Amino acid sequence: MTEYTPHDDAVKTRRRDNMVSKSTFFVSIAFVALVGYIAGTRSDQLYAAIAPVFGIKASADSLNTSVLQDAYRNLRANYDGKLDADALSDGAVRGMVAAADDRYTVFMDKKEAEEFNRGLSGQVSGIGSEIGRRSNQPTVLRVLNDSPAEKAGVKSGDVFVAVNGESVEGKDASAVASRVRGEAGTSVKLTMKRGESTVDFTIVRAQVSDPSVRWSVSDGVGTMIISRFDAQTASLARQAASELKSQGVKAVIVDLRDNGGGYLNAARDVAGIWLNNQIVVTEKAGDKVTDEVKTGSSAILDGMKTILLVNRDSASASEILAGALQEHGKATLVGQKTFGKGTVQKVLNLADGRLLKVTVARWYTPKGKNITKEGITPEAIVELTADDMNAGRDPQRDKAMDLAK
Repeated sequence: MTEYTPHDDAVKTRRRDNMVSKSTFFVSIAFVALVGYIAGTRSDQLYAAIAPVFGIKASADSLNTSVLQDAYRNLRANYDGKLDADALSDGAVRGMVAAADDRYTVFMDKKEAEEFNRGLSGQVSGIGSEIGRRSNQPTVLRVLNDSPAEKAGVKSGDVFVAVNGESVEGKDASAVASRVRGEAGTSVKLTMKRGESTVDFTIVRAQVSDPSVRWSVSDGVGTMIISRFDAQTASLARQAASELKSQGVKAVIVDLRDNGGGYLNAARDVAGIWLNNQIVVTEKAGDKVTDEVKTGSSAILDGMKTILLVNRDSASASEILAGALQEHGKATLVGQKTFGKGTVQKVLNLADGRLLKVTVARWYTPKGKNITKEGITPEAIVELTADDMNAGRDPQRDKAMDLAK
């Protein structure tokens, strides 16, 4: 994943009659909500777009938009300046969605929706780095091979101080990533902290590609790094599993650190590499079970000693996989307690490329645990500090290798 934080989403595509397809997401990123009004849009049109999302009957009488209409009329009549119709329109929806008071129920404008979708594709214009938080600071977790970042000398463990002269110290990694991203061919100026020193870079952005699965073998142990669960992840993971098995590895380490999620079907299919016809996750709306997700019957690594690496940024679909393999006794978890994202969001397409994401259910592990705000606790808790990263140490992986022997 490049220039964006692990986004957390687990998706299951559905269709209802001739409506646009909707996806179920398990999401760990929220966007800031602003208040405004949809300029030039009739209240019944606004209602028709929003009502189905919240499960309200399609009657404009149920939604009182008189205050919005009054606010817009007064704004248009009295505001000393130009009004941007798109900005007002987006602001109105943001305000309505924000009133649900749920960090995972969010509206995305066209730009945010494009970035959201690009994040799942692995195709991003940027410098070719993976950004996360270490010691509450935005930090480079990984630099892609042959990327602009690598060519400029950026290293894993570098801490972001400023982007284009604006301080980002202590900022959320997703906010930093959005500033680092940009059109291919444009430049970005970075100030980074490396140990006790400060280093400045001017880097020309480029189109970068980062496969969601990478694998290798060392000392008879296979390693599979899964950075997100996208449309290619399941096939790549199964290919990796076949390669590792053919090479006769004695154990497999699956690295889910900083993986914020992706498609639910991908997480299910990856779990199916170890599980035969077993429950991966159950969804509930209220007390009613709405879905029970099971694996297929081609678990090629069933019986293989497996260790999963997780941390505080392993979220959503990562937690679904980790919880399923842990509770079915197929893997030992090493690292830190995971993020704790146990609710289900449905994503709907709105007009002109906008997206609306709504919490519709909770998900449960095979043993019936909802991990919201609790996360999943590894059998072996091991920290990874900024000093470790700066020194090139990885005690979490070291522990996994010890368990694999």
